[in-house]
Amino acid sequence: MNKLLKPEDAEQGLGVLQSTLPVVESARHVWIDNRALADLREDMIRNEGVVEELGSRFPWCNDDLKMATAILVLNAWNFCFWPDRGRDVWSIEHQGKEYKGYKALAFCVERALAEGLDLTDPKCLKKLTQKKLKTVFRGKGEIPMLAERTENAREIGEILMRDWEGDFVNLLKAAEGSAVSFVELIVAAFPSFDDVGIYYGREVKFYKKAQILAADLMRSLSHQPLLNFHDAHQLSAFADYKVPQILEARGVLRYSPQLQALLSERECLPKGDPLEMEIRACMVWAVEALREALAERGKDWSALEVGARIWELGRTLAQDLRPYHRTRTIFY
Repeated sequence: MNKLLKPEDAEQGLGVLQSTLPVVESARHVWIDNRALADLREDMIRNEGVVEELGSRFPWCNDDLKMATAILVLNAWNFCFWPDRGRDVWSIEHQGKEYKGYKALAFCVERALAEGLDLTDPKCLKKLTQKKLKTVFRGKGEIPMLAERTENAREIGEILMRDWEGDFVNLLKAAEGSAVSFVELIVAAFPSFDDVGIYYGREVKFYKKAQILAADLMRSLSHQPLLNFHDAHQLSAFADYKVPQILEARGVLRYSPQLQALLSERECLPKGDPLEMEIRACMVWAVEALREALAERGKDWSALEVGARIWELGRTLAQDLRPYHRTRTIFY
């Protein structure tokens, strides 16, 4: 057991920490290195800098609560941007600059709204076709998993109309100002956000997209009482591709020779594979351990902020890092 991990800290919140802790304790291919973690903590303190906020304000709509629906759609599409071998990375041009991944996605939503496609209307979402969505994502290369992104948009439209009287605000009201309740409502309502897996018979929760959705809404629309979440500190780190890659490069995550070889060859790990789940679970707890270690040094940063700072740190690392793990999935 990593000495910086405290099981009692997993008793609150979403269940992400509770359900991932047994994976960390029994992992066969991924480990957390305490010494490297302590070194990273000191580097983060010395180079505190400024971190670009997740979910910086999106100037998409004059109506804040309609914009909240657009942010819901954005996050339903926020997954899996890496291309197959030999294919171009998908990107778009915006105001003379090239953007990839999440930022490119955000500008696509902005562009679609400006062109008259009302992605805040559940009726519009329910009728979206793959052909129409291809024009939304037009750019260099092709965005992966277009069919799945189409289905996710249609799912949102269908479920908002069926269960929430066609208005995302009703779901926000049901959360009663709680980020934890909001994420639980989201994963219960929308299967495309229900990011769970089974690790040797045990359910493991990650909820990456749902938690980013909560963070985006909170940081973009915190002046709205419905989105001024009082318990956002209980959200966990977002279990993605990039943060584990950075933590492994810094020696905080240690991989078995078998896993190292698979990653170096850019072999895909199936969704729910024990290797994939060990990477994500150990990443979540490495960030949590860092959060606690930083708090001991007077840095009261949330897990969200620690994860964002690790992401920013990745910009300073050499480009010849071991490839991140690849899993074709709608969840991250």
